[in-house]
Amino acid sequence: PNAYVTQTRGRYMDWVMWRDVKRRRLVAKYADQKLRVNGIRKNTIIPKVIQEIADKDMSAIPRDAHASRTVPRCVLTSKPRSTVHRHRIGRIQWRSLADYNKLSGITRACW
Repeated sequence: PNAYVTQTRGRYMDWVMWRDVKRRRLVAKYADQKLRVNGIRKNTIIPKVIQEIADKDMSAIPRDAHASRTVPRCVLTSKPRSTVHRHRIGRIQWRSLADYNKLSGITRACW
């Protein structure tokens, strides 16, 4: 089996992968702002008026900026399921790369 997958249409495998990349960029861009606004929203000591302003600020943040909107996809094939989360590679691609010693620190089980 071929250990490498060649990309044929530019930088990303398909439009779904490009959409996921854009979402990950938005999550990184708005992470600090979301953390601050959420801290104000959930603080019970702050007056209600300020909490309501923070609610409006939170609703102004784009939906795709939330971390739950990202899907763990394989970076080689763009498959959404059966990914090894630590390496962000699909199970089948991970296995083929591990078989040919392309992943550092990973050895095939032998007994």
